[in-house]
Amino acid sequence: MSQPDRVTSTTAVKAPDSPPSLASRIPWRSVAIVVPFVVVFIFLSAFPGSNFLTFLNITNVLDRQAGILIIAAASTLVLIAGGLDLSVGATYMFTAVVCGTLVIKVGGIAGVWTGVVVALLAGLLVGVINGVISTYLKINPLIATLAMSFIILGTTKLVSQFGKEGIGQIRVDFPEFRWIATTKPLGISLPIWIAFVVLVVLGVMLWRTRFGRYIYAAGGNAEAARLAGIRVNLVRIATFAITGLAAGLGGVIDLARTPSAPENDAIATSLTFTVLAGIVVGGTSILGGEGAIWRTVLGILFIAMLYNGFTLLKIDPLFQGIALGAIILIAVGFDAWSRFRRR
Repeated sequence: MSQPDRVTSTTAVKAPDSPPSLASRIPWRSVAIVVPFVVVFIFLSAFPGSNFLTFLNITNVLDRQAGILIIAAASTLVLIAGGLDLSVGATYMFTAVVCGTLVIKVGGIAGVWTGVVVALLAGLLVGVINGVISTYLKINPLIATLAMSFIILGTTKLVSQFGKEGIGQIRVDFPEFRWIATTKPLGISLPIWIAFVVLVVLGVMLWRTRFGRYIYAAGGNAEAARLAGIRVNLVRIATFAITGLAAGLGGVIDLARTPSAPENDAIATSLTFTVLAGIVVGGTSILGGEGAIWRTVLGILFIAMLYNGFTLLKIDPLFQGIALGAIILIAVGFDAWSRFRRR
């Protein structure tokens, strides 16, 4: 009986790769924030009598969002690295109270410098503690930072007692301190310039430096990153530390702008929610390993633009929360869909 013919050649015949489809070449994460941002911007600009596209309104929106943009950009690093920080609102409030208390108690220019420096160091310390607890102590970042937020809020109440005179909020209405908010180089407020510099620095660091690549590696595949020699825990602690420092800077900026130190827990919760919402809406994956500073900036500004539009168009504020919640659900659903289609 004859044997069937065999292919004796060891050369494998490989079918030509099919060209990638148009859908696979579209940067969906970028489109998901850029398109709605542009659409809403054009709508509000063209709406009769909205006064949206005016220099005064645009600069007012940017000025109010300066601190949040700084905190959100830094928090993006934490999320990309595979962490989560729910204490940014509490840290923001704590550092503002620390700064205000020292400015009042020390007084003068010395008080301003002491308050600002100590507030920034306090934010940095909180960030380092968050990083150590969630990495070396192996506590889930969500639980660790949530617990820390309660500790920080309680500490804030204790610190505020030293800065108050009777009942009420801490008020730092001193020209030596208010200049941070009132100075307008080239007609644009200093907080906007500070936010711009911070965003550029963080964006370049994430996009063009080795540390930025380590952040993506730590969040994308921590075990592979460790095998490649990356000290994942230190990278994650560094992102938490940067976020704590950013929360301190945001607290100082907003204290100079208001100038009453925030002491309501709802303010801290609202800020944390807004920061996370902006990051998620901007397309940063909640599972880590993906994201960009510029998309977070668009996400925060998109939310601010919606709120500003609701106000200008005199729409009931009750619908703001509904709209924002729906946008977040869509953004998270889109993240899950984009991950599924890459499998």
